[in-house]
Formats: sequence, structure tokens, C-alpha cells
Amino acid sequence: MKISTEIFSEWALNGKDEGMEENHRAAVSEMLSIISNNRSKPFSFIDAGCGNGWVVRLMKKHSLCHLAIGIDGAVEMIKKAKTIDPDGIYFCSDLLKWIPEQKVDLIHSMEVFYYLKHPSELIRHMALNCLKPGGEMIMGVDFYLENKKSHSWPVDLNTHMSLFSEHDWVTMFKTNGFNQVQSFRVNVNNEFPGTLVVRGKLKN
Repeated sequence: MKISTEIFSEWALNGKDEGMEENHRAAVSEMLSIISNNRSKPFSFIDAGCGNGWVVRLMKKHSLCHLAIGIDGAVEMIKKAKTIDPDGIYFCSDLLKWIPEQKVDLIHSMEVFYYLKHPSELIRHMALNCLKPGGEMIMGVDFYLENKKSHSWPVDLNTHMSLFSEHDWVTMFKTNGFNQVQSFRVNVNNEFPGTLVVRGKLKN
């Protein structure tokens, strides 16, 4: 089986990252609006699994976002992010090992957590080491138990993916320090049950 970060490095080299950006734009735009539009104070932001940095570039345009950071384990994705956005802040690292210099107010992640064998460990790491008390994390996944058409993806891509239900993801947030946990779907249509979104606030 291939390591997911190697697959995404290949995609960065052959331009598939642009398709990922296009496919996820509607869901991500809704997620970003949910966590940022009602804010009245400056905030800092991490995109966990940032790919070519497109979400970081979007958040840099927000009038109240004073710091936007991208982190990804795929070498070529980070190279591309830095090429497109030389002034941006991007790190190439294992998400489970990377710790920011300062904790942030918001963490966003799209289509990342299920590539880990134990995603609960990443949720815990983000809560303990990356997010301020009272901070918020929002995660979107298209690979989940209720989306039956996604179940073949690990075989299709020849890589590990951890399949969990909506209830499972909510429980992982709740057991790793988050409260006010919500789950819902965005970008729903007749052919797609929607991106599963889970959000929660870190306990003070």
C-alpha cells in the first residue's frame, strides 16, 4: 500500500491538486464561513493538511485573520504552496509531530483525518498542542460510513483509510477535550450525501 503523503506529492506534480481544490471548494467555503464570519476579534488559523495552500490563501484575505498557517506531510504539496504564495507560512511535517510556536484560535481540516490509523490521536494532539483554550476546530470528511459510495476508496487509491460513522467522529471530538460538538452535512446533492462536518470548541 502507498503512503497517503506520497500519493498527494504525486498529485501535486501532475496537477491533480487543482481538481481537489475545485471539488472541495463548495464544502470548504461553507465551513470557513461558519467558523469565521461572525467573529469580531482578530484570530489565528491553521489548515491541517493544507495541500497546495489554497485554504490558507483564502483565509489570509479575511480582514480579521492576522495569522494563517498551512501544515502538510506531502513534500511536493508544500513546495507548490510556497511557490504560489512565497510570503505564506507553510510547514512540511507529520501532523502528529508538528507543534506551532503559538497556539491558534481556529483549526480547519478537509479530507485528512481518516488517513491516520488512529485519528483520535490527531484530534487529541490538536487539542493539547495546537489550539488555544476556547478555540475551535472544524473538520470535513467525504469518507465516512454513511457515504457508501466512498467505501471503495482505500482499494481504489491503494492506501490506508479509517472508516468511521458520524457518531464515531462526534465521540472522538467529545472524548478529546471538545464541547459544544456539532455534526452536519454540507454540499449535499442528489448524487452525494454531503461532506460530513464536525466542529467543536476546546474547553477553557
